Amino acid sequence: MRRVWEGLAGNPALPAEAVERLVRLDEPDLSSELAERTDLTERQVEVLAERGVVAAERLVENGRLTAQRVDPRRQPIAALALLRAGRAPAGWAELLAGRRELWPELASTERLPAGVARRLLAAADQDVLVALAEAQPDPGVLAALAAHPSSHVRQAVGWNPAAPADVLADLLNDRPPLTSCEVCERHPVPWTHPPDCPDPDCDLPGGAACDGSHQYARHTVVEAALAHPNAPAADARRHLHDPSGLLRAPLAERTDLDPDTYAQLATSTEPFVLAALAENPAVGERLIRELAAVPHETVRRAVVCNPAVPLDVLERAWEGVVLKLGATLPPRIAAADPAETERLAASADPELRRLLALRRDLPPHVRDRLAADPEARVANAVAPHPGLEERQLTAMHHRHGRLVGPGIAANPDTPTTLLRALTTGEHNVATLRALAVHPAADGATLTACLRDRRARERAAAHPALPLDRIRALLADPATAHHAAANPSLPAADLLRLMPPQ
Repeated sequence: MRRVWEGLAGNPALPAEAVERLVRLDEPDLSSELAERTDLTERQVEVLAERGVVAAERLVENGRLTAQRVDPRRQPIAALALLRAGRAPAGWAELLAGRRELWPELASTERLPAGVARRLLAAADQDVLVALAEAQPDPGVLAALAAHPSSHVRQAVGWNPAAPADVLADLLNDRPPLTSCEVCERHPVPWTHPPDCPDPDCDLPGGAACDGSHQYARHTVVEAALAHPNAPAADARRHLHDPSGLLRAPLAERTDLDPDTYAQLATSTEPFVLAALAENPAVGERLIRELAAVPHETVRRAVVCNPAVPLDVLERAWEGVVLKLGATLPPRIAAADPAETERLAASADPELRRLLALRRDLPPHVRDRLAADPEARVANAVAPHPGLEERQLTAMHHRHGRLVGPGIAANPDTPTTLLRALTTGEHNVATLRALAVHPAADGATLTACLRDRRARERAAAHPALPLDRIRALLADPATAHHAAANPSLPAADLLRLMPPQ
C-alpha cells in the first residue's frame, strides 16, 4: 500500500485531515511526495523537513522552508538543506560538522566553506572524501585531495567542474605518484581481474589490473582529468598516443587542441574515438568532411550532430549507412538560417525534411509546407508544432492515418474531437501514450488509452477519466498508485485508501 499512499500524497484533492494522517507516517519516500504539496501547515513543514534531506530540499526549492524559521541545533536536516541551497548562514556549516552522520551530505555541498572542508579532509573516510572532491570549489582543498593516496578520491577531483588547471595537470602526470591501488592491496602482483571472477564478494571492476605500477588506477584518474575543460592542453596532449582508446576519446572531445593533434586522432581505429572527434566543432571543416566518409553508423551520427558540419555534408550523411536519429534535432539544423531552412524544406531527402520538422520555431510558411508533406514521417514530426490549425491536423490524419497519430496527439492545441478520432480508426500505442496525458482528452479517448499498459499508467491520473475506470485501476496493483493521484476521486474514495489510524 505504500505506493498507493505516495499517489495519495501527491493528490491535490486530498482532504486536510488525510494529509495530516500521512504526515504522521515516518516514511521517507512518502515524505518526499508530501513535501511537494502547497497546502501544508507550518507544523507539517517542520516535521517533514526533518524526515530526510530529499524532503527538506524540496521544501526549500518550493519556498516553504527558510532560514528564519529553522534552528540548526534543533533541526539539523532542515539546516543542511538550506545550506546546500545557499540559503543559510555560512556559520551553520561549522555547527553541522559536529554531527558526523551528516558528513556525507555536508561534503557534497558545493557551498561548503573551505575551513569546514579541511576539517572533513583531516578526519573523514574515503566515501566522504570522494563526495568532497566532487563538490568542493576551494583550490587548496582540491590540491590536497588530488594528492590523496586513493585513486577514487583523485578521480573525483577530475570530475569536479571547479578543479583548477594546476591540479588537473598533477592528475594527468601522476603527481605525486600513486603508491598503491585496490588491486595490489588485495592480490599479489602482477594480477588482472578475470572476467569470470569466482569470488562473489569481489567488487573490483572488470579489467582492473596491477603490475606494480597501478596502471588501472592511474588510467581512471587520467580519464577523468582528460575530459575536464580546465586541463592544460599541453599535458592532455601527452596522452595522444596512449594505447587505450578510452583516453584518446576524451582527448578527441577537447576544443583547445591544434589541427595536427586532431589529425593524428583521426588515425584511430576505434569508432567511439572517431565519433568523439566527428562531433567536435573545433576539428575544422576538412576533418569533418573526412570523417563524414567513414562508413560507420556511430561516426556518421556524430558528424550529423556536429554544430559546425557543412550543410552539403549533412545532406550526404545518409549515403552508405543506415542512420536513425529518432527525435534528435541536429544542432546544425536547429541553427539553420532562413535561406538554409528553405533549402532543407525543399530537400529531396525526406529524412532531412523530417529533421527540420522537429524544430518548433519554423516560419509559418515552412511549417505549413511540411504539414502538407507527402511523407508521413515528415508530417508526424511537424504535427506538434505550435500554430497548426485544426483543419491542417485533420488533413494530416486523413492523408496519413495512424502514422501521424503520435504527432497530432502531442500537439497541445489539438481539439477534443480530433483527439477522439485518433482512437476510433487504426492507431498505434505511441498515439495512445501521447493521448493519455493530453489536457483536452475526454473520457472516451482516455478509456481507449487503457488498452496499452504504459498509456494506462498515464491515463490513470488524468482528471477526465471516468470515475468507474479510475476505481477499476485502483484495484490493479500496477496502476493503483497512479490512480490514487487522480484529483477526480471523491473524498470518500480517497479516505478508504488511507492507512488505518
